Amino acid sequence: MNFGIDEIKEIMKKENVQFVRLQFTDINGVVKNVEIPAAELLEVAKVGMMFDGSSIEGFVRIEESDMYLVPDLSTFVILPWTSDGVKSARVICDVYTPDGNQFEGDPRYRLKLVAKKAEEMGFKAFAGPEMEFFIVPMEDSKPIFKYLDSGSYFDQLPLSVAERVRRDVAVALFHMGINIEAAHHEVAPSQHEIDFRYDEVVKTADNAQTVKLVIKTMAIFHGLYATFMPKPFLGVNGSGMHTHMSLFRDGENAFYDSNDPNGLSKTLKMFVAGLLKHAREITAITNPTVNSYKRLVPGYEAPVNVAWSLGNRSTLIRVPKSRGKGTRIEYRAPDPSSNIYLAFAVMLAAGLDGIESNLTPPLPIDENIYKMSNEDREKHGIISLPSSLKEALEEAKSSELVREVLGEHIFEKFIESKEREWKEYSTFVSEWEKQRYFWV
Repeated sequence: MNFGIDEIKEIMKKENVQFVRLQFTDINGVVKNVEIPAAELLEVAKVGMMFDGSSIEGFVRIEESDMYLVPDLSTFVILPWTSDGVKSARVICDVYTPDGNQFEGDPRYRLKLVAKKAEEMGFKAFAGPEMEFFIVPMEDSKPIFKYLDSGSYFDQLPLSVAERVRRDVAVALFHMGINIEAAHHEVAPSQHEIDFRYDEVVKTADNAQTVKLVIKTMAIFHGLYATFMPKPFLGVNGSGMHTHMSLFRDGENAFYDSNDPNGLSKTLKMFVAGLLKHAREITAITNPTVNSYKRLVPGYEAPVNVAWSLGNRSTLIRVPKSRGKGTRIEYRAPDPSSNIYLAFAVMLAAGLDGIESNLTPPLPIDENIYKMSNEDREKHGIISLPSSLKEALEEAKSSELVREVLGEHIFEKFIESKEREWKEYSTFVSEWEKQRYFWV
């Protein structure tokens, strides 16, 4: 919705909006916001709003802390719920430095740069993620790590509270201009998925952040907690964020070729080749937590095999059956703990590199790789994604693509933060270790 400031003023007056949340995202993907009186939005839209960047994870040092939030008015939307009867709106902001330049460490800006590169190559990039999450009970305002239900894939539970959460999420998002395509129970107990319509890549990242916020908000309204932790429970599937991507040129899907036996263009194949080439080095960005690698293990439908296929879900990349305008690839590694702006940026950049370098992918794999022997995988040249955050970070640190896409600022801050996370994890004594080794 491309409203001007005068239109927004009229809408806020008509709807009696009293506050506006200025939102942005830190390098870990966490949504931050500051609330201002609605009457102040006009001035903020003109000159921005100063804030302390040194207090935000991964932004700047205390001696260079003054930063500015500049609202992107196209993201203005009224929140479809009230707090104590007070109605608020939100607008997503870009982050600027005092000299008027966009902040190099703003994740949204990093994605915009890659989307601009795609446009310079003649493409518009589109994406659509599948958002998986668990809903768990709460007690004394704290989440309890146990199942809320015993449902499985596509189960229709008998009017469960989780179904009411999904319904309320869909209704809220509809009022916010985000069209839900599907909402259903996933494979694991208490696990759910919400899919929304694809769009241009930056708008989709904005929408994904909004979807996560609405899911968490609606769960809390029902006395529950929604978690996007990739693997909260042992022995069941974890939560992924399978991401569908496509490129359009002059309004036509550049991934489709009616003359190809499978309907796939050379552009798609080069894009796939780029993703396969860079898969290991971008995994620290698409799967950025210690817990991410508890999901990326064989046996739980996890996409650990660096290969591609036509429909086969045991590969990292698959091409769904839809053709024409619906032709797309599905990159299955990412999980919802990632910073969606950065994850989209490295995936898109990897694919574009395949096009620029005129890469050719290996033959697609039609067999179930999960059932292949090590020898068969070697014969097909199939390698695996990193098996730990430490291994993924080593790959990312040596990647020119990751460094370029993230920029020096985010690259250094991200690596520093994640190496600290790995060190904390590696020295932590878990319950499993106590039970296993205490009596030695």
